[in-house]
Amino acid sequence: MTDARLEIVTPNRYRDGRADRLLHGLRAAFPGAVRSCRIVDVVLLQGIDGLSPAIASEVFCDEVAQEMLVDEHVAAREPGWDFLVEVTARPGVTDPVALTAREALGVCLPGGVPGAAVIQTAVQYLLELEAAVDQQALARFFHNPLVQSATCISRARWNEGLRPPARYAHHVAESPAEVAVFDLDGLSDSRLEALSRDRLLALSREEMRAVQAHFQDPQVTASRRSRGLPPGPTDVELEMIAQTWSEHCKHKIFNAVVRYCDAGESSGSEQVIRSLFRTYIRDTTDHVARERRFLRSVFHDNSGVIAFDSSTLVCFKVETHNSPSALDPYGGAMTGIVGVNRDILGTGLGALPAFNTNVLCFASPDTPAPDVPAGLLHPSRVLEGVHRGIVDGGNQSGIPVAAGAFLFDESYLGKPLVFCGTGGVLPRRVAGRDSCVKEVKPGDLAVMVGGRIGKDGIHGATFSSEALSETSPTSAVQIGDPITQKKMADFLLEARDAGLYRGLTDNGAGGLSSSLGEMAGLSGGITIDLDACPLKYPGLAPWEILVSESQERMSLAVAPHQREALLSLARRRGVEATVVGTFTDSGRADVTSGGKLVASLELSFLHGGLPEMELPARWVPPASAAPAGAASAGLAATEVTDLARLLVDVMGDLNVRSREEWVRCYDHEVQGRSVVKPFVGRRRDGPSDGAVLLVRDDSWQGLTVTHGICPRYGDHDTFHMAQCAVDEAVRAHVALGGDPRRMSALDNFCWPDPVEGPDNPDGAFKMAQLVRACRGLAEACRAYRLPLISGKDSMKNDARVGGRKISIRPTLLVSLMGTIADARRAQTTDFKSAGDLVYAVGETRGELGGTVLERRLGRPLGPCPSVRLPEAWDLYRRLAGALRRGLVRSCHDCSDAGVWAAIAECALGGDLGAEVSLDALPLAPVIDADPVRMLFCETPSRFVVSVSPAHRRQWERAMRSLPMGLLGVVTREPSIVVKRRGNVLAAASLEDLRHAWSGQGGDRA
Repeated sequence: MTDARLEIVTPNRYRDGRADRLLHGLRAAFPGAVRSCRIVDVVLLQGIDGLSPAIASEVFCDEVAQEMLVDEHVAAREPGWDFLVEVTARPGVTDPVALTAREALGVCLPGGVPGAAVIQTAVQYLLELEAAVDQQALARFFHNPLVQSATCISRARWNEGLRPPARYAHHVAESPAEVAVFDLDGLSDSRLEALSRDRLLALSREEMRAVQAHFQDPQVTASRRSRGLPPGPTDVELEMIAQTWSEHCKHKIFNAVVRYCDAGESSGSEQVIRSLFRTYIRDTTDHVARERRFLRSVFHDNSGVIAFDSSTLVCFKVETHNSPSALDPYGGAMTGIVGVNRDILGTGLGALPAFNTNVLCFASPDTPAPDVPAGLLHPSRVLEGVHRGIVDGGNQSGIPVAAGAFLFDESYLGKPLVFCGTGGVLPRRVAGRDSCVKEVKPGDLAVMVGGRIGKDGIHGATFSSEALSETSPTSAVQIGDPITQKKMADFLLEARDAGLYRGLTDNGAGGLSSSLGEMAGLSGGITIDLDACPLKYPGLAPWEILVSESQERMSLAVAPHQREALLSLARRRGVEATVVGTFTDSGRADVTSGGKLVASLELSFLHGGLPEMELPARWVPPASAAPAGAASAGLAATEVTDLARLLVDVMGDLNVRSREEWVRCYDHEVQGRSVVKPFVGRRRDGPSDGAVLLVRDDSWQGLTVTHGICPRYGDHDTFHMAQCAVDEAVRAHVALGGDPRRMSALDNFCWPDPVEGPDNPDGAFKMAQLVRACRGLAEACRAYRLPLISGKDSMKNDARVGGRKISIRPTLLVSLMGTIADARRAQTTDFKSAGDLVYAVGETRGELGGTVLERRLGRPLGPCPSVRLPEAWDLYRRLAGALRRGLVRSCHDCSDAGVWAAIAECALGGDLGAEVSLDALPLAPVIDADPVRMLFCETPSRFVVSVSPAHRRQWERAMRSLPMGLLGVVTREPSIVVKRRGNVLAAASLEDLRHAWSGQGGDRA
């Protein structure tokens, strides 16, 4: 067969897990409307000679569990369906399954697959309905119109002869081939702003003025004339400047001059801060680096690098992919995870991606549909799409997911936060060179490897520098192909070890414009030939080729004498590698297309011409931001009448309950590094405080990976929010058995727009919140001797839809990578044996502001938690020593829902009960003795620890003079009993707790 339609389906005699999961979602979205669902995979083939049904079945069908039809329709054999939806990728959107299918057929067919052959894939859904339903809404459930098209056929129309198309359009509309030129002379500010807005440049009035002034400079004009260029910028130049100057790439807000005024201070004086980054992040790390001498490369490469041992380095990077994930959750999240994998590949001379992390923030999936503004996807669909994108991106890349979190808050309705992280391993020396040092020399060849360039991802950097709105560009959406990236990664590490390139970086935001533009800074110039760039399809304008962020691409600097060796290795490994330019020392970035020069920009202007922002920051402390002194405020009237019910309900809260149903989809075992996994304990269903991984096959020294994030505390004061996030990451590292002297961290800020303006009148307050968060971060990191080795900021996390503005809560994620001397002694959270003693470690101060309890009760409960840094640091060092000596059987940090949730999770993990008394809980003098406050407050720097009676004396001696109390004992009885003054306050059975914690009971609000 040359042309064919293949339909692959699971026979009715087998359960289809995909269909079952989909049906669950359909019934939640359309109650009482859908009885059953069948899923059919569709492959459309055109122009492939010699393909027999046997070969097609081998490639496309699992012959044990599926059956394949050739040029027949499953729908024709199925009598029970009422509505058919067939979904396929829109023209120009990457279809990873089709790409893999082409490669597989190329292996199986003697003559290979002709270049002109077309392979398309689709997924068909056959639905049996129980009631009338809005068919348009039903179709929208199955596809995202930005990147997919859907064919819908009712049963009646099928009976009339309507069928899905035999072929789908796959050509994209061609862009104008001519290079546009812009005359900026005499343009008013309003015209400049209109130009920026119309072309989605995301440049401010001042920045457009700087561009205008540059091209009006007589020297620049003369130079351009001599090179055959017009006086005004070409579209290629304008787009290159916009990508390079985007907030995403230049971090303009973090490097701005900030004028901070604190209305809570009596002086009211103004403080001038010249760059938040330099003042609070770089200077903090420089200060800590005097003591922490394991730092190798921080802030100037694609990730932060530290020494693991005498011959091995490790690196870590976390990126956000919020805006693309809001438009297309699946594609946005997948490109987030594979993109940060490339950051690791582009670190130094190339590191092996060794683990992934992800922290995902959504609005509640139970949000009523009427509360979701038109133009936004429902949070349940965002959650499902983001989760599936990360699963597909990580698992198919062969990289384990080590740690992460799910967090739910109504402020993430407009934009989800998708924090994707990757850690890597790098030899200290590669091919006789220091592996941290990149080189690019004049005369080196600029080589692009990996996927081809398409229209996807155009304006991605500038798009993510603005608020989401109805006019956000569909071209910014990308679909990753992890299989292609895996092949590229293997090729790059092989080429690295053979010394076939001098330097490399990833093609992330801004595509070739950014990657080659950055690398040109090392040599002093670059010439890029757009005609040489491999394209997915014809019709891209020159500027689109330059700035496209199509995935799975890296840029290399290759010495001319290594050209053939590199290209030959690429051919052998099935990776496309193309010379697309030459590095120079001209001081310019020159771009040619059609044999003509279409762009020529001085590197000094491209990288140094951006005007410095000046931003006001005005802090007006909210009433709840008062110091946590009299912590009893607000609780007297909580009227908790059924404590036993509250104990169970809190474990079912969406921000406390187990994430097992989602996390189990991730691969934790690939590469064989994981020691402590996301779930621990007797049934392997108890939560871990983080991950412990091995780095080398011949060493038991391991890595810990932990996180800290607590955005609701920011409602009170982002200073405390930041310090609590640092503390959470550090105490989880210590709880795992990590060494507090060997740890480093990443800061990732996601903020609502802090630039004051007519559409953003409270921008100065949000800027002040950012200043205070940076101060809190710096103070905590200095106190804990914790260097910040990398980070990111995303400053425009607002959505404007349906006349409504939705801004996220200011959010700081702290990700920590630490060392544990012997991974075999790593600690877990689960109780181990009945009879073990249960201790609370750390002072309880009763803060309830921003906590799980406050959110559940629905009203303010006083100040938020705050960290006492010197006391916490002393406690951490002493506890780490006790763990190192083997005095502890289990250790769990107290976080969301306080000491109660920690005890309950220890019990659930160990499948054991506990009997505890609040009498011994170490309390601050100011706290009232309300048991609800004692159980649910979220004072940081606290742990629940179990100790064998045989080690009691040694343990108490090791921890003497620290706030610590013996709460009770681990029991065989499957319940947790809470006492006070000899009386039972409440009890909860493990069965009820597990039922709530697993999401089968309790309030998920």
